[in-house]
Amino acid sequence: MQIGFIGLGIMGRPMALNLKKAGHEILVPERASLTAEIRAAATVLADATAVARAAEVVILMLPDTPDVEQVLFGANGVADGLSAGKLVIDMSSIDPLATKRFAERIAGLGCHYLDAPVSGGEVGAKQATLTIMVGGPEAAFRRAEPLFAAMGKSITHIGAENGAGQICKVANQIVVALNIEAVAEALLFASRAGADPARVRAALLGGFAASRVLEVHGQRMLDHSFAPGFRVRLHQKDLNLALSAARQLGLALPNTASAQQLFSAVVAHGGADRDHAAMLEALEELAAHKVHAPG
Repeated sequence: MQIGFIGLGIMGRPMALNLKKAGHEILVPERASLTAEIRAAATVLADATAVARAAEVVILMLPDTPDVEQVLFGANGVADGLSAGKLVIDMSSIDPLATKRFAERIAGLGCHYLDAPVSGGEVGAKQATLTIMVGGPEAAFRRAEPLFAAMGKSITHIGAENGAGQICKVANQIVVALNIEAVAEALLFASRAGADPARVRAALLGGFAASRVLEVHGQRMLDHSFAPGFRVRLHQKDLNLALSAARQLGLALPNTASAQQLFSAVVAHGGADRDHAAMLEALEELAAHKVHAPG
């Protein structure tokens, strides 16, 4: 297929390259930030309108709701280049209610729309092992399935209504945030109590407390290595979506709110662009103790 891909950041770049490896032609809009690797792998066109005009399918992988709206409907945007029958897939993590509005506007142009946010971070994007959560019509999902298979390993059609994928992603981000908080608190407790946190982590990985967060981010915490795989500010944005929706639903999410406050503390100390495992540092500040091996 001819695939337009817009949003070539930490996640989008390897996702687009995996589509190229699967045999698809990749079309991207001109940006000064395009890497040499992308320029060699893709056809570079003037703007998002030109990409949408030339592509069969347009994929977006952008930071936030306003970014998606601007790329879709702003000047030189995707909508201006669409013709009937084309498919737009938004793989960003954004507001489920806004997603429904965007889908309605795209449908009004005679085109199809899927929301397909992902989980798995930079590693999953590079290894094509992302978890992909899809909302939208069954026929559109079946059409896009080979593309998802080139980027991910676990692909689930959550529901035929647009926004269902985004709802699932928000739920995912709640689980991940609370797991990060749990791992950080556990390692902080172990260190402060005098045990070797590295050995504690190794032991926990063999039991019921094992998780992907303990495996990957637990090591980041031991190393205090927070170069971004998934940035604090983006996870903070996702939890804002959860808490905003919870208010509309009359739903209490107390631990989600707690995790959000810890992310806010990290941001207040200049850590907005650090990896979300840096939540540990907010807890270390509260405890006046840094996780380290005894002695």
